[in-house]
Amino acid sequence: MENLMYMMMLKKDKTYNRITKKVITEHVENIRRMDDEGKLEICGVFKGYPGMAGMYILKAESREEAEEICNMEPLVIGGYATYQLVALQIANRENNYLL
Repeated sequence: MENLMYMMMLKKDKTYNRITKKVITEHVENIRRMDDEGKLEICGVFKGYPGMAGMYILKAESREEAEEICNMEPLVIGGYATYQLVALQIANRENNYLL
């Protein structure tokens, strides 16, 4: 069975520079909730990549679940960002690094 995680890359929309403190607070609360629920592997902000806001590596049982998580992101809901969802096949010792 494939060991998959999902990478959500957040792209800044034209309205990103009008983001409010309220939305940022909701964004951080969403990150905490995902982490508490065991759905977040790692997240971060892209530095030096204009147009890109950041990314999440999600632990989801399916692409559909990952899509649901993405659509709950306050930056997406508010129209400040869009996202691209990519399946990431994990390479590690257990699967001999996909050899």
